[in-house]
Amino acid sequence: MKEYRILLILKFITLFSFFITINIIYHFNEDMYKDDSYITNFYNNLDIPNNINIGIVSPSIKNGGIEKQTSLILYHLNKIKKFKLFLFTLKGKENDEYPINKEIIRIVVKGNLTTLVIQNKIDIIIYQMSRGKVIEALNSLTKTKLIIINHSCFLLWIYSNSFHFFNTYYKVLKNINYIISIVPFENDYLLKLWGIKSIFMTNFISYDYNSIVPSDLSENTILMIGRGNDPRKRFDLGIKAMKYIIKEIYKCEMKIISKINHIYYLRKLISNLNLTNYVKFVGYTNRPEKYFRKASLHIFPSIVESFGNVLTETLIYGIPNILVGIDYLSAINEGTIIIYDDSPISLARASIKILKNKKYKQKLAKKARKGMKKFNNNLLLKRWIKLIILIYNGKKIDETFRISNQKLNERKAFEIIQRQIKLLKMRKNKFKNITIDYIKKLVT
Repeated sequence: MKEYRILLILKFITLFSFFITINIIYHFNEDMYKDDSYITNFYNNLDIPNNINIGIVSPSIKNGGIEKQTSLILYHLNKIKKFKLFLFTLKGKENDEYPINKEIIRIVVKGNLTTLVIQNKIDIIIYQMSRGKVIEALNSLTKTKLIIINHSCFLLWIYSNSFHFFNTYYKVLKNINYIISIVPFENDYLLKLWGIKSIFMTNFISYDYNSIVPSDLSENTILMIGRGNDPRKRFDLGIKAMKYIIKEIYKCEMKIISKINHIYYLRKLISNLNLTNYVKFVGYTNRPEKYFRKASLHIFPSIVESFGNVLTETLIYGIPNILVGIDYLSAINEGTIIIYDDSPISLARASIKILKNKKYKQKLAKKARKGMKKFNNNLLLKRWIKLIILIYNGKKIDETFRISNQKLNERKAFEIIQRQIKLLKMRKNKFKNITIDYIKKLVT
């Protein structure tokens, strides 16, 4: 009889765990359409003008940071009944897109964007790309106010050797009234030096903190997430580190959540290093949560980022992170380890230390999750609403609204730039003469 009761309890636990798992896997999509009536009623009681037509422009709504943020911005703004939302995409509907609410009007841009904005009587247009001429055209519209979200850290253009962007894109930004920066040290320091007035915002995060069941850290599974075919993501660095990791931890697996097209170089690297049994491409998914449940580490080896959606997603699941040189993101907390060289051995050592020391791993995991409490989608939505109302009414944005909540002082910003210059010089010989003064004068 006792054994029978134990068996029933075990079956119940298994069934309960199954339903929890299903809830986690589909959490993001369900969250996009769940009933937030108590929130919606609060926002709609605010003094908001009726029928503000708001458009947002995105390349698509699939497989990318801008694309995911577009989906999240639309979801949250759609809580406000007095906002009529339009989505302008350069691509038509695709499979596995991030979800958007059904009532949002979607328009595929096949011709002139400004013409479409005029035809649809858009009051405020949110533009998220770096096409200077398009920005100038949108800024010239008399009946439409323009918001730019700068999704790129300035280092992207340096690493890409695209210095012309500083004399085109950033010069154009000097003439824009409403620019959102998601990189704290750029907003609080660097953009000001360049004569660009920006407003600090974080991104919306994908998950509700209180609805997440953290990873149990039970498996030596290492994750890498992103576009594997993008050399700036540097998945090769993580793969090379695995060669050293498995020497210390034989039962260890790396799962790469990425599209599997145009990754021949990475597959060849895996084969050459005899890592076929240890490194797996699991394909692209817009619901990666099922891979978070037992993972113990996320390696984030990108050479440059501006916010890092996958960083926030893994941290909120209590998964420790290792970053390579990127020390300026707003989501960085005590659950992240930053190394300042591109050696696979250094990356492997940091990984092994986490995976082999259970107490250390659990400590990092706890801090990783705790650090994500500072991101609050409801507070961010209030900030967006305030910004939209100010812009719609043609009012100026005061300085207290522009800066981040914890403004970086000049000394800390200076230290960040110094470290990034050191990395630039280490990585590419052609950057050996770059100085802080040179960076200050990039935009004239």
